[in-house]
Amino acid sequence: MQNRGLVKFFAILFALVSIYQLSFTFVAHNVESDAKAFAKGDSEKEVKYLDSIGKEKVLNLWVADFTYNEVKDKKINKGLDLEGGINVQLQISVKDILKGLANESKNPVFNQALDEATKNRKGNENYLDVFFKEFERALNGTVQLASPDIFANRNLQGEGGIDVKMTNAQAEKVIRKKVDESVDSAFEVLRKRIDKFGVTQPNIQKIGTSGRILVELPGAKDVDRIKKLLQSTAQLEFWETYKIDEVGNFLMAANNALKATEKNVEVKETTTSATDSISNLLTDKTKDSTATDAKKGNNPLLDKFVAPGGGPVLGVVNTKDTAKINSWMKRQDIRNLLGPDQRFAKFVWGKPKTVVDEKTKKETETVEFYALKGNKDNRAAMGGGVVTDAKDSFDQLGKPSVTMQMNGAGARAWEELTGKAYTQKSNIAIVLDDIVYSAPGVSSGPISGGRSEISGVFDVAETKDLANVLRAGKLPAAAEIVQSEVVGPSLGQEAIDNGTTSALIGLLIVALWMLVYYGKAGWFANVAVIVNLLFIFGVMASFGFVLTLPGIAGIVLTMGTAVDANIIIYERAKEELRAGKTIEEAIKASFGWKGAMRSIVDANVTHVLTGAVLFIFGTGPIQGFALTLLIGIATSLFTSIFITRILLDWSLNKGNKLTFVTNFSKNFFTNFHYDFLGAKKYTYIFSSIVVIVSIVSLATNGLNEGVDFKGGRTFQVRFEQPVQADEIRHELEQVFGSAEAKVFGADNQLKITTKYKVEDHSEAIDHEANRLLYNALKKHFKDMSYENFVNIYDGKKVGVLNAYKVTPTVADDIKTNSYWAVLGAMAIVFLYLMISFRKWQYSLGAIAAVAHDVIFVLGAYSLLWKYMPFGMEIDQHFIAAILTVIGYSMNDTVIVFDRVREYLGGKARGNFNQIVNQSVNSTMSRTINTSLTMILVLLIMFIFGGESIRGFIFAMLIGIVIGTYSSLFIATPVLCDTIPDAEHKRIEEEHARANA
Repeated sequence: MQNRGLVKFFAILFALVSIYQLSFTFVAHNVESDAKAFAKGDSEKEVKYLDSIGKEKVLNLWVADFTYNEVKDKKINKGLDLEGGINVQLQISVKDILKGLANESKNPVFNQALDEATKNRKGNENYLDVFFKEFERALNGTVQLASPDIFANRNLQGEGGIDVKMTNAQAEKVIRKKVDESVDSAFEVLRKRIDKFGVTQPNIQKIGTSGRILVELPGAKDVDRIKKLLQSTAQLEFWETYKIDEVGNFLMAANNALKATEKNVEVKETTTSATDSISNLLTDKTKDSTATDAKKGNNPLLDKFVAPGGGPVLGVVNTKDTAKINSWMKRQDIRNLLGPDQRFAKFVWGKPKTVVDEKTKKETETVEFYALKGNKDNRAAMGGGVVTDAKDSFDQLGKPSVTMQMNGAGARAWEELTGKAYTQKSNIAIVLDDIVYSAPGVSSGPISGGRSEISGVFDVAETKDLANVLRAGKLPAAAEIVQSEVVGPSLGQEAIDNGTTSALIGLLIVALWMLVYYGKAGWFANVAVIVNLLFIFGVMASFGFVLTLPGIAGIVLTMGTAVDANIIIYERAKEELRAGKTIEEAIKASFGWKGAMRSIVDANVTHVLTGAVLFIFGTGPIQGFALTLLIGIATSLFTSIFITRILLDWSLNKGNKLTFVTNFSKNFFTNFHYDFLGAKKYTYIFSSIVVIVSIVSLATNGLNEGVDFKGGRTFQVRFEQPVQADEIRHELEQVFGSAEAKVFGADNQLKITTKYKVEDHSEAIDHEANRLLYNALKKHFKDMSYENFVNIYDGKKVGVLNAYKVTPTVADDIKTNSYWAVLGAMAIVFLYLMISFRKWQYSLGAIAAVAHDVIFVLGAYSLLWKYMPFGMEIDQHFIAAILTVIGYSMNDTVIVFDRVREYLGGKARGNFNQIVNQSVNSTMSRTINTSLTMILVLLIMFIFGGESIRGFIFAMLIGIVIGTYSSLFIATPVLCDTIPDAEHKRIEEEHARANA
C-alpha cells in the first residue's frame, strides 16, 4: 500500500483527536452525576449547582485547563429519549401573521382565501403558498394583494413595504419576506424565554421554511408549566370592566332565554368553598353580590355559577363549563339582550385555580367570569407594548406578584386610564392572552410614573415565568404545539441500559464470529471495528451531534456492517489464494479496484444515498439514527480498508503465517454450485404469491398506523400492579369518548392512545387531556397527586413515563414525507446503478428486488400486527427501518451484480446462465457471512434493545432476511430475463473465443 506512513499518521491523529474530544464527555458526565446526587431529584437545585461551578476548572489536559461550561459545550449530548425531558414542535400561525400584516382586514376575498387555505392545505404544503393560490382563485380580477384595504396599509408602507401599484407577484415577495421576519422574531422571543427558564443545554431551531420551531428541553420536568410558557403569546392588555350590577340584568335575561333552547337537566348539589377575593393591584375592591337565588336545576346559565361574584367578577364557574358558556355568549340571540352601550362587551375568564373540598378532598378547578368594555374594533383601552421591564416580586400582603415598568407614552396613557377608573369607581382588568390576572379598582387617584403590578393567585414559579415572557416580548402570532413528546428520565436510563447491553453483546458476537471464521485475520477486523467505534464517537463529540436511542441502534448496526468490507476483502483474498497467488499477491489484489474496492464503493454509495434521504426527510431521533449510520459508513470504510491493511502488512513483515480461514471454516462454500436461474420459476411463483397476499392484506386488514401517521395523543403509563388493558380501555372511553390501551412490555405498563381534541392546539386542552387521564386512572395508584402523575422527575417509576402528541396536520406532513422518502430513495439508487453499471437492466433488477422487499415487510406487518405481543405501529421509526432495508438490500444486490458484471466480462466457461450462476455462487460466502452477522446483531437488539424500538428492529430483521433472498432469487433472474437474447449470444461467443 502506497503512502502507508501518511495513512498511519492520519489514523493516529484521528484516534488522538477522538480521545481528546471524548474526554470532555467523560468529565462532563462525572460532574453532572455529582450534581444529580447533590440535588436529589430537585431540577432547580441541580441547575443552580451546575451554574455555580460553571466557571470552575474541571479538566486539565496539560496544555490547557477547561471549565465546566467549556467542557459541557464539547460533550456528546444525549437526546431526550436517553436524557429525559420535553420536546415540542411549535407552529407559528402564518394565518395570524397575515392577519396582522393586513391590519385585521375585513376584505371578504382576503378572509375567504385565509379560510380556504386552512381548509385545503394538504400534507407538507406551505400555508403561504396555498394562501396565494386561493387568493388568486377568489379575487376574480376584483382585488389585489396590494389593495389599500389589505396589505397596502400604513403598517406595510415605506421602504421595503407594499406599494399600491405592485402586482400580486411583486407583493408576494414582500409578504414572504415579512412572514419570514415574523417567524424569526418569534424564534428570538422563544429563545429568550427558554434561556431564562433554567434547563441545561436547551435546543431551539427553525424547521425549514414551514414556520415551525423545534424546542428541546433536556431534563425539564414540569410539563404544564413549560407548555404554557412556550404557547403564551404575551399579548398584554389593559381593559375597562363592567361590574356585576351593570350586567346583572343581562345575565338574568340570558338565563331566561336559554331555558327555551337548553334541556332542563337536574344539577347535583356541588359543595364548593367560597371564592377568595382577588388580591388587588392598587386597592381593595368593593364586594357586590349576585342575585342567583333561583332554584337549582332550572337555570341553564345561573346554575353554572358555583360561587357568587363581586365587583367586576360576574361569578365563579367550574373550568369544564367554560366552553358551554362561551358558546352561549357568542350566540347572536343572546348578545341581542345586551344594552345599547354593552353590545361590544367581551366575555373572558380569569386564571384557573384549584379548590379542594374539605370533606371529600375532591379537587375542583374554577375560574372567574368577567365582562370587558369592548368596542367595534375589539381593541383594549391600552396595549402592553409599552412595558419595558418586568420583575417577579411580592405585593403588600407578601403574595407573589409581577411589577412592570412602562415607557413614557405608556406612563401617560396609564395615568389617564387610572384617572378615569378613579373618577368612575370602575376597575381595570389586566389581561394576558385573554386571561384576566387581576381586575383592581383605583381609590387614590391617577397613577403616574408608569409603574404597575399584577397580583392574583400565583405561586413563585408562575410569577417568574410571567415576568420572563413579558421581558422577552410578545409573539407576533399564536404559537401552537403541533407535536410534543415528554420522556421521563427513568425511561431514558432504561433506554441507555438496554442500548448499552445490546451494543456490548452485539460487539461480542460479531467479534467471536470473525475469529471463528477468519482466524488471525479476524483479529485484525475486530481491531478495526473497535477503532471504528472510537472514530464514530469522536466525530459525534467533535461536531456536537446528539446521541439518541435509534442512534445507538445505528451504532450497533454499524458494528454489523463494519466487518462487511473486511468480509468482501477477505473473501476476495481467499479466491486469489485458491487461484495460486502468494499471500502478498492475494492481499494486494483483494485491496485493488478490480478486486474488492469496486464492489465496496458501489455498495456503500447506495447505502449512503438511502441514509441521506432518511436524514433529509426524518426528524428528531430518526435523524439521529441516519446520522450515526452515515458516520458509521464513512468511518468503517476507513478502518476496514486502511487500518486492516496496515495490520495485515505488519503481520506479514514480521514473518507471521497469515491465513483467512480456520479449521472450522476452511471448506465453507468452496464447492458451492447451485442453479439459481434454474430455480427462478419457483421463486417467481413464491414471490408472486407473497406480493398478492401482502397487497390483499393491506387492502383488507390495513396497517396499524401510529399517531405519527394519523394524529393523536399517546401516553406510556406504568402502574403499581399488573392491570387489564380492556378494563383500562373501557374506563378511558368514558372520559375520552374513544381510546386504545395495549400492553407495552411488562403487564403493568400500557400504551394508551386517544384522539381527544387533538385538533385543538391550546395549552388548556393539553392540560385538560392530562387531567382527564389522571382522574380516570388515579384509583389504580396509591396517593399519587396529579403533578406526580403527569410531570417527570428523577427516579419516577410509575405514572406517565412518556407522552407524545401529533396533530393531524403534522401527521399528514409526516406521511407525505415518508412516501417521498421511500420513492426518492428508490429513484436515486436506480439512477446511480444505471450510471455505474451502464445498463438499465441492472437498475431494474435491483429496484424489482427492493420493491419486493418493501411489499413483503408491509405485508408482514399487515398480517401480524394484531397478533404479535409487541408494538407494530407504522410510524417514523418504521419508515426508517424500510429505508434501512432498502439500503441493505441494495448493498447485497450490488455485490452480486458486481460479480455478475465481472464474470460476464471475463473468461468464465459455459453458456450465459452457467456464467451467471458461477458468479452468484462465488459471492455466497460473503452474502451468508454479512447477512448472518447482521441478523445476529438485530436479534440481540430485538431481545435486549427495549420495547420502544422492538417493532423498528423487527421490520429490519424481516427486511434483511428477505433482502438476502431477493438479491439472489429476484434481482439476478430479473436482470438476466431483461437482457436480450442477442446479448446472451454475443457474450457466449466472446467467452468461447477467449477460452479456445
